[in-house]
Amino acid sequence: MNFLRRYLVAGLLVWLPLVATLFVIRLLVDWMDQSLLLLPEAYRPDNLLGFHIPGLGVVLSMLILLLTGLVAANLFGRKLVSLWENMLSRIPLVRSVYSAVKQMVETMLSDKGESFRKVVLVEFPRRGMWALAFLTNDEQGPVQQAIGKELISVYVPTTPNPTGGYFVLVPKEDVREIDLSVDDGLKLLLSMGAVNPALPEAATQSDGLAEAEAKP
Repeated sequence: MNFLRRYLVAGLLVWLPLVATLFVIRLLVDWMDQSLLLLPEAYRPDNLLGFHIPGLGVVLSMLILLLTGLVAANLFGRKLVSLWENMLSRIPLVRSVYSAVKQMVETMLSDKGESFRKVVLVEFPRRGMWALAFLTNDEQGPVQQAIGKELISVYVPTTPNPTGGYFVLVPKEDVREIDLSVDDGLKLLLSMGAVNPALPEAATQSDGLAEAEAKP
């Protein structure tokens, strides 16, 4: 029975990452296919072709983004966007959410921005326990001035779902910079520490296969 277990483990090392990747891609494609609901029912691909083609929503979403970018990039489009933003700024709750999200997106997509482009270590949730975090802002603001200490804004993600987490202001001297890329930091979080970012992915997989073959 040991040889069966050995081959099962070797098979899992090959198929599990592939299946997990396909599962995530399928969720994203299904989510973006919801954009097809924007089309009139008579012109939806499912009704025109008589069968469903996965991924057409991705194409439609990309076209919508490209057309929106083309319109917003010219003078007339900028005036429309400005008019739209002026309208939203008059709505109390909407203006706060819209402005915060817009500033966050502009900062993240800016070539000069540093948000979410550096991995650091912070003591969280208490002293002596360290957590991976992403630097979001190192500029001083009203909160930092009120504290009277130089603080750094970081985002501490949860694992294995990094989309949830905590916004924390940490004294600059308590933040430890780490030689780790954002991609490697996400791998470490998603694997709950099981993946060693210092090792190449191919070497890690081959080592796992070798270990499975070596087990009696």
